[in-house]
Amino acid sequence: MPEGAKMDKELTIMAFDYGTRRIGIAVGNTLTKAGQPLKMIAEPSEDVRFRAIQVLIKEWQPNQLVVGMPCHPDGTEHEMSAKARRFGNQLHGRFQLPVDWVDERYTSAVLEGDPDMRDNLDAESAALILEQYFLEKNWIS
Repeated sequence: MPEGAKMDKELTIMAFDYGTRRIGIAVGNTLTKAGQPLKMIAEPSEDVRFRAIQVLIKEWQPNQLVVGMPCHPDGTEHEMSAKARRFGNQLHGRFQLPVDWVDERYTSAVLEGDPDMRDNLDAESAALILEQYFLEKNWIS
């Protein structure tokens, strides 16, 4: 979105911090441009994970999904990058919502030093991913 452009409507966006053991989820909108941590899903079964995500999507009705893309410090992709991309593609296939990816290199590192964040680190990371998305799309002036 070009800087200074007006949006026709407020969009709700749901962000995911994907991990093989846990998935952090946050939600926000283009009006407040802030990420709100929702929950962390730590189900061992992929089907159960996607059912939990389906409940959140039904509740929040997002217009867009965002997945954090893990990269090496130099920006190159690694093994988890492919897994996060697959997860985003599965989200798109299951829920028919547009999916975008955001560089998440430093989100968890930023939060790990804060002892108040440890219990909800993945959802907090998803909120940071969402706020990074808003910055990258010029929704924050």
